[in-house]
Amino acid sequence: MREHIYLRTARAADLPGIVGCVQVAYARYRSRMEREPAPLHADYATLIAQGVVFVLVDDVDKAEDVDEGAIGGIVVMMSREQAMFVENVAVDPRLQGQGLGKKLMAFVEEQAREAQLREIYLYTNELMTENLHFYQRLGFEEAGRGMQDGYRRVFLRKVLA
Repeated sequence: MREHIYLRTARAADLPGIVGCVQVAYARYRSRMEREPAPLHADYATLIAQGVVFVLVDDVDKAEDVDEGAIGGIVVMMSREQAMFVENVAVDPRLQGQGLGKKLMAFVEEQAREAQLREIYLYTNELMTENLHFYQRLGFEEAGRGMQDGYRRVFLRKVLA
């Protein structure tokens, strides 16, 4: 990534880069969990077609042909019942620590506000403790814990003023 990064709606040509980004972003969690993290099994082609995947790219990638390495981060989000649901946030580990996760979540909040939604909600695996701290720093509060789809999840929400 260079200095001029931006977010855009994902295109079908981004699929290999999105899958690659998600795989490397979640690789560190595999050893902690009994099964692979759920985002590794998402149907990104369908999600892209639904227009709910957004990618973080640099200005060089404005052209139609995007190479696989160009995706630095992704967010999958959709509006549900007066709230924005964040299904996945991933940043390539080589780019972590540069504020890109915050940039993705700021985009989510901006989109939720533009849609006049009341809150943002998401979940993370309870073993992904770094994520819990990250979301809490962004103003998310724990709304509960429980088993869902075979994963021990922590449910988080942020009420928008």
